Amino acid sequence: MSDVLLTQGLDGGEITVANGVVELDDSPFTAIYISLFGGNLDDSGDTDGDPLQYWGNYSETDPVRQLRSKTQYLLIGLPAIPANLIRIEEAVASDLEWLKSDIADSIAISATLPARSTVRISVGILGRSGQEFHFEFRRPWSAG
Repeated sequence: MSDVLLTQGLDGGEITVANGVVELDDSPFTAIYISLFGGNLDDSGDTDGDPLQYWGNYSETDPVRQLRSKTQYLLIGLPAIPANLIRIEEAVASDLEWLKSDIADSIAISATLPARSTVRISVGILGRSGQEFHFEFRRPWSAG
């Protein structure tokens, strides 16, 4: 299954177009990126009836497949301190729960603070086919 490849830019996901052709990728990177950072910035992900959630959720009947991006919400709402890394890891796990019903046997997650106001989120996936994926996201942690 190919998907449009999003790369992490300074202001979010970027699409690469070369010679008029959008670059594609066979890994789950783009789906994971969107799950973590693609929802409505004002959606906490905690309330099912929240009117501020991603518009695509209104036609999705399976709650596991709804895009909520709790990770994104916490990165703009929590202070960037080591004590909050567990909450970030829990949010990542929640945002990626759908992978377990679709492609993953297991998911390993870790969050660290490599620099001031920056979080590094590492995601390791063991797919049902035995294929392994490792992704790293380095994002600003800018609680106001």
